[in-house]
Amino acid sequence: MSQYYDMGDQTLWNPSNGASRLFLSQVNVYQAEVGLPSGIGPMKADECQIDPTLFTAFVHALLAWHRRTSHAVMAALSEGFIATVLVLAERAAIEVNWQAADRADGRELTDVQVPMGPGPSEGAWAAALRQKSRELGRFMPT
Repeated sequence: MSQYYDMGDQTLWNPSNGASRLFLSQVNVYQAEVGLPSGIGPMKADECQIDPTLFTAFVHALLAWHRRTSHAVMAALSEGFIATVLVLAERAAIEVNWQAADRADGRELTDVQVPMGPGPSEGAWAAALRQKSRELGRFMPT
């Protein structure tokens, strides 16, 4: 069995039920973290519609949230989810604003790791997430 994540008539992802269940659970976690709805609708009859406007805002807020944290464990826990979201965003032709995320809305760092090592440079941070997303996308059937 599998489920479908669609935007309009386009299927963005067709994961197994288990991968879908885990992903949707994480969607709820990160909606709470960033304080925005994801635009990822409920799963009904193995289909889920994604609202492009809400999803775009969620993607940008998620990237800014990730960039603001310098906590190694939080970064590790969130990178797989964020890479998955970036694959969906790319398939939906959403233009990701990496520069805005890199500035992290001008806010201070949160959830700082102590002791704190040097954080990744702007280019390295975005490049690492892009690479992880590209690699993961090969394993996300549509």
